[in-house]
Amino acid sequence: MPTEPMKGPASYFPSIEKKYGRPVSAWQQIVRDELPAKHMDLVAMLKSDHGLSHGHANAIVASVLAAEKT
Repeated sequence: MPTEPMKGPASYFPSIEKKYGRPVSAWQQIVRDELPAKHMDLVAMLKSDHGLSHGHANAIVASVLAAEKT
């Protein structure tokens, strides 16, 4: 039985780990260390300070902020 494909921000996680050489949990901790902050400020920080693409940075930030709400 095939597994259902990942959806949402998590769908980016395998390519993030492959491209940047760090586990997603490490990127998520970088974002958590900057909280509280606005979503786009966190995306901009990942892009400028760590060289992530916009989509990858957005996926990491979205996953952290969603987890913070629960």
